[in-house]
Amino acid sequence: MALSLGEVAPGGGGGGGAGGSRLRRQLESGSYAAEEYVKQLSQQSDGDRDLQEHRQRIQALSEETAQSLKRNVYQNYRQFIETAREISYLESEMYQLSHILTEQKGILEAVTQALLLLQADRDDRAAGAASSDPHANPFLPLSAKEAAASEEGRQRTLTTLLEKVEGCRDLLPESPGKYLVYNGDLVEYDADHMVQIQKVHAFLMNDCLLVAAWLPNRRGTYRYDALYPLDGLAVVNVKDNPPMKDMFKLLMFPESRIFQAENAKIKKEWLEVLEETKRSRVLSEKRRLEQEVPAARAPPPAPPEATNPFDEDEEESGEGGTPEEEVVDLSLEWIQELPEDLDVCIAQRDFEGAVDLLDKLNEYLGDKPLTQPVRELRAKVDERIRQLTDVLVFELSPDRSLRGGPRATRRAVSQLIRLGQSTKACELFLRNREAAVHTAIRQLRIEGATLLYIHKLCHVFFTSLLETAKEFETDFAGNSGCYSAFVVWARSAMRMFVDAFSKQVFDSKESLSTAAECVKVAKEHCKQLSEIGLDLTFIIHTLLVKDIKGALQSYKDIIIEATKHRNSEEMWRKMNLMTPEALGKLREEMRSCGVTNFDQYTGDDCWVNLSYTVVAFTKQTMAFLEEALKLYFPELHMVLLESLLEIIFVAVQHVDYSLRCEQDPEKKTFIRQNASFLYETVLPVVEKRFEEGVGKPAKQLHDLRNASRLMRVNPESTTSVV
Repeated sequence: MALSLGEVAPGGGGGGGAGGSRLRRQLESGSYAAEEYVKQLSQQSDGDRDLQEHRQRIQALSEETAQSLKRNVYQNYRQFIETAREISYLESEMYQLSHILTEQKGILEAVTQALLLLQADRDDRAAGAASSDPHANPFLPLSAKEAAASEEGRQRTLTTLLEKVEGCRDLLPESPGKYLVYNGDLVEYDADHMVQIQKVHAFLMNDCLLVAAWLPNRRGTYRYDALYPLDGLAVVNVKDNPPMKDMFKLLMFPESRIFQAENAKIKKEWLEVLEETKRSRVLSEKRRLEQEVPAARAPPPAPPEATNPFDEDEEESGEGGTPEEEVVDLSLEWIQELPEDLDVCIAQRDFEGAVDLLDKLNEYLGDKPLTQPVRELRAKVDERIRQLTDVLVFELSPDRSLRGGPRATRRAVSQLIRLGQSTKACELFLRNREAAVHTAIRQLRIEGATLLYIHKLCHVFFTSLLETAKEFETDFAGNSGCYSAFVVWARSAMRMFVDAFSKQVFDSKESLSTAAECVKVAKEHCKQLSEIGLDLTFIIHTLLVKDIKGALQSYKDIIIEATKHRNSEEMWRKMNLMTPEALGKLREEMRSCGVTNFDQYTGDDCWVNLSYTVVAFTKQTMAFLEEALKLYFPELHMVLLESLLEIIFVAVQHVDYSLRCEQDPEKKTFIRQNASFLYETVLPVVEKRFEEGVGKPAKQLHDLRNASRLMRVNPESTTSVV
């Protein structure tokens, strides 16, 4: 507030100039006192007017300062959000870069290891060339004996340890090539809150990792927890952050787990042995495939030339035997690297590249037989397809950002369709758009004017619906079976729109004219959907019919109560409008109601030869009819007709009874004149306007007009039915 006061000099001038500068220095000094400033201002002012002017200036400066502060806070808050978003993007890119560098390091180490193993293999073949059966030779080289003994010992150790793990015998069948590489105790922590969860014992085998939980009451015994193949396992080092240290993370898409080793040395051993085992697994798999393909390609040995002439018949009869199974070449480099390439594409969010690789593989294996190597490759690829599908599903989930409109979902939807997941893509796309429409409606500000809010609501909703329909037609052009789902979704979205519409228009008890204008706006916007061949007018009619019926009946009750109240005070006197202007205004009002012969009911000067009650009833009834016709559709025909009849009954009944009971001849003549106006002028106008608005005549109104009286009243009765 001191800054605001500092903008105004006590002398009444602005902040600029010598007075403003001097006062600014006073405000900045440590000896500034607000009371002294006010006292000085009061002494220098000529009167109350000067103080009011100073107060207005100070108030204006205070509001300006508050607005400036709000703008600065909003700008800083927006910059903070943008900075946080950029940091998130940078963190994701750094993680991808780290993953790529780790993969490159693994590839280089794998190549080096492959070269060393190739050289060792050549040396072993050269050393064992002298013997045809090295396994039967008692003079086996020492390295081979040690390797065989070591592998046998590791298998025995694996069998012994797994006997202590409950529930893993069926999940982990014994195989000749499976052996234990490393094992040890670890502590698992929650990945989000870094809270200790449980103690576990991990068994690393040459092709998988088994995690078993401790059983607290049975020392040395474990319970099966999880089994992870090494092909889909990634190891990430966790930086020490005391007291959280000696930790590493295992990534198994889409989940991750954090473990803590006993000390830094054991953590390092786990990281090294996991990476080394993964590399060894990849190399052994590659060598196995390379050995299978050349062996399958080698032509079968030629049979010895037959010398028995009777064998010819046997050969001829054997020609129809079972042909040999065709061999599929899986040694191509791009096929060998396909699982890893898919992992990289998924990590880098290159969904198109991943689907292109899958299409390439399907095209290559399209006419190939389903051999065992192909089944194994398919199993690996199917796991990647599942991971890719999960990522695409997450991209379309409503939890993600809904900005960008329907086009922002096109990338994920198109890739799901290419993966053969059209139904899931359709469901997720429509669910995403439903959340977007709901959010847009919820963020609309409720204005003071109902009609202004309805204009905004209709613009937001129907524009979103139209954009969604166009994007749906683009994405699912070749999937006609999904269009029924879109129609169902559109009906659900329309119900959400009508809920917001009715809450603002009908629940707030707006006037019938306002409700009619709002419904008219909604119908006009609904017609925009006809551009794409989608007509939802019948749906909006169905959803609004209950609220419109209630509004018509409520307004009918109001008119009836007002008419009865005027009838109770009726004196049957002519109207004196006092001024020609008032008479001209009444003529225009009656002409707008459709009464063209109103001049024959006007008298000398400013007199009207009609009762105030009958004139007010005419204007109110015609206004009700005009507004009701704006809301009209076939389902409301009987409601509108019955409401009109009830309103007219009240007026006609009152005129009929007054005519029967009035004893004064002059007043009786005046009542007949009003009755004539009601029957011969008002009712034909109502009937004609109703037929024009509805498109067909109403027999009930016609019968009512032709009847001289709607209700017979007991002549002896002297009580008015009101």
